[in-house]
Amino acid sequence: MILVVDVGNTRIKAAVFEDATLFEIFVFSKIELRKNIENILEKFRNVTDLVISSVGDVEKQSFLNFDKVLKVHFISHEDSFPFRNWYATPKTLGIDRMVLAAGATLQFPNQNRLVIDAGTCITYDFIDENDNYLGGAIAPGLRLRYEALHNYTAKLPLLSLQTPQDLIGNSTSESIHSGVVNGFVYEIDGFIDEYKARYPNFIIILTGGDTDFLAKRLKNTIFANSNFLLESLSQTFQYKIKND
Repeated sequence: MILVVDVGNTRIKAAVFEDATLFEIFVFSKIELRKNIENILEKFRNVTDLVISSVGDVEKQSFLNFDKVLKVHFISHEDSFPFRNWYATPKTLGIDRMVLAAGATLQFPNQNRLVIDAGTCITYDFIDENDNYLGGAIAPGLRLRYEALHNYTAKLPLLSLQTPQDLIGNSTSESIHSGVVNGFVYEIDGFIDEYKARYPNFIIILTGGDTDFLAKRLKNTIFANSNFLLESLSQTFQYKIKND
């Protein structure tokens, strides 16, 4: 039984797996890390391994404090991955993006895959049918777009995510919601259309914190799974164990 932990830019997500079976998911803030991991280990006493993927600013020592009670593993660029990495700057490729690419490669063999992770940032990662990781794109996520409009203008308010009432916003607030949400959706559909024009036999995997909000708004057919990174982290670790 393993505990996987994804340290993101804004929060931590964790899950307990035994082989391919997911038992429970946990979401908490960085300042609550130690207490929450202790509580998880108290509930699941058969956990033997702690597996971490981190793009956030949590110190490694926060996890190494648990190395007396279980094995601690940090997924890194030096690990084995089930794809060939053709990124021009491979050491700068985020571990979260590599884990997502690994999960897509293992779960959806022999087809072209585009993984879209909609969180603080939105990332696009493409792995072709021959298991070549070619790269993708990075753009601001929904929350960052709302914050940018407020932080870099004199009078625009800071709003929370909300479905626009209409394409044509009839107030400042509605104009912001229309611009942020509709612009975001059109951007994603535009990226997907461009990838489809280049590559056949195609699957689109949507994940991240905004998955549920976006899934029903996209015109393209997608495989939506908000827990795909956690599942991919478990699969990446199993692959690492078999191939290192």
